Amino acid sequence: MSVEHAGAAAPHDHVRTPGDRHATGYDDETRARLTADAQEIIARYPQARSALLPMLHLVQSEDGYVSPRGIAFCAATLGLSTAEVSAVATFYTQYKRHPNGTYTVGVCTNTLCAIMGGDAIWEELSEHLGIGHDETTDDGAITLERIECNAACDYAPVVMVNWEFFDNQTPASAVEVVDRLVEGAPVAPTRGAASVCTFKEMSRVLAGFPDGRADEGVAAGEATLRGTLLAKERGWTAPSFDADEREATTGATHGEPAAGEAQSSADRPVTTPADVSPAGEQRKQSSDDAKES
Repeated sequence: MSVEHAGAAAPHDHVRTPGDRHATGYDDETRARLTADAQEIIARYPQARSALLPMLHLVQSEDGYVSPRGIAFCAATLGLSTAEVSAVATFYTQYKRHPNGTYTVGVCTNTLCAIMGGDAIWEELSEHLGIGHDETTDDGAITLERIECNAACDYAPVVMVNWEFFDNQTPASAVEVVDRLVEGAPVAPTRGAASVCTFKEMSRVLAGFPDGRADEGVAAGEATLRGTLLAKERGWTAPSFDADEREATTGATHGEPAAGEAQSSADRPVTTPADVSPAGEQRKQSSDDAKES
């Protein structure tokens, strides 16, 4: 019997505290529901193991983080070891390995956001909430994170709540947002969906189950579209790049670079004694064997 099936499940909204033991299995009703969702996810892929990433979001939508029982469920469903599942779950920062807050508040402190005020926003929120990076408030409402880039430099400084955009923030406006979240008041992003959903609800969307909000709100705002509008106003167009120019640039015939040339994915020719030595050939064969396994 796998660990996924052992033991009783904890209450759905349980928040684990240091010293608590992880729940080691789902009850029959929850397991049946997750299995049905998992089969829908797996059906999207030619190989079952390719479904691991969305399935990790699925169990995260159930537990609020990728729990040991969630890892065991993914492993048992996909025919993987728990070590293989854990290796993936610990690689990506969107998968949380300890209970997450209802709302993940991510403050971009990368270069542009930082010089536009991101560091000041981070310091204000950290002091206001009394928590640091990847820590959660005592009431379980907010998990605070430093984010390397929110991919919205045209609206710097940017804060995200469960990956919804809050553009052109200030320390004061960011504090207002988190206070409203803690109070349970409605909060609307500056772009995208009309409201912020919970971390569990967003995890289910990331698992591939739409919530019907994809077409709400503004997707590309004025700052994003400014370059396109200027190009239309001034008649700017991209330079052409025909086959003759491509051939002249790459030095290859028919517009395709030769093996070993820049932009070629073909193997380079043998050029050094190490490449043709018995030891070199053995290393290459061992590497090829490892790639095939």
